[in-house]
Amino acid sequence: MINYLIMDKYLLDILVCPKSGGKLNYSKETNELISKDSKLAYPIRDNIPVMLIQEAREITIDE
Repeated sequence: MINYLIMDKYLLDILVCPKSGGKLNYSKETNELISKDSKLAYPIRDNIPVMLIQEAREITIDE
């Protein structure tokens, strides 16, 4: 789990969505970085955000 990160504020401030260039939000429930602009969720594996578009999953408006 990525508790130490509760997504480290500094890291969230510098990381952007590779597709949109927009802000990312950390989802504690899914342990993913969410881009509302791109409607993509980037996984975090072994405490490392995987910022590859092809590894992201599409999210719904409800998420």
